[in-house]
Amino acid sequence: MQRTRKVNSFLNFFWIFFCDARSEDWSGSADINSARGIGNAGLQAAAPAKPRHLQRPAGSGILTPMQNQPQPGDIAPDFTAVAVGGPHGEGESISLGGLRGRTVVLYFYPKDDTPGCTTQACGVRDHHAELLAAGAVVYGISTDSPASHAKFIAKHGLPFPLISDGMHAIAEAYGVWVEKSMYGKKYMGTERTTFVVGPDGTIRAVLRKTAPAAHAGALLQTL
Repeated sequence: MQRTRKVNSFLNFFWIFFCDARSEDWSGSADINSARGIGNAGLQAAAPAKPRHLQRPAGSGILTPMQNQPQPGDIAPDFTAVAVGGPHGEGESISLGGLRGRTVVLYFYPKDDTPGCTTQACGVRDHHAELLAAGAVVYGISTDSPASHAKFIAKHGLPFPLISDGMHAIAEAYGVWVEKSMYGKKYMGTERTTFVVGPDGTIRAVLRKTAPAAHAGALLQTL
């Protein structure tokens, strides 16, 4: 009987140790993935180098907005992506460079049809005529798909287009793809930030973490 208990204790200890090891293995640690040549570390190693002003700070695993966001006076990073709605209908490829000669508002938001993002979008909708009168064209940008954007536009009658940044490449270029935390869990997402790009392609103003309900009013004050 005593021998059986010892065997059972040893098996329980072995099982706990094995489960902990499996948990460590599947946690996605950079050291393990680097040794295997797979996972995020392997993918990042194969990716092309970012321009100097977009490189991660030493010892950091993420792009931090204060250190990497383009600032007023900087040339706005160019991009090509699919825009849905407004003059682009069901969707077409556009580039920021193709909008030179106009004041362009790029407002980054986390997700379609969530409470804060809906409040923000409807505020821009309600002041859209004023924004146009001030000479600006507005584009919302999130990582949602073109199909999601189309539903969001139709549901709330948005008169301006939305850009799909599914691989968050644009968000990274503008330094707004950041680490967030909710209920103690950390994850990557888009920081609510707006850039006003002048006709010459330089950034004229940056609005960071503006309250959704106050966004349209604050934006008009910059134009």
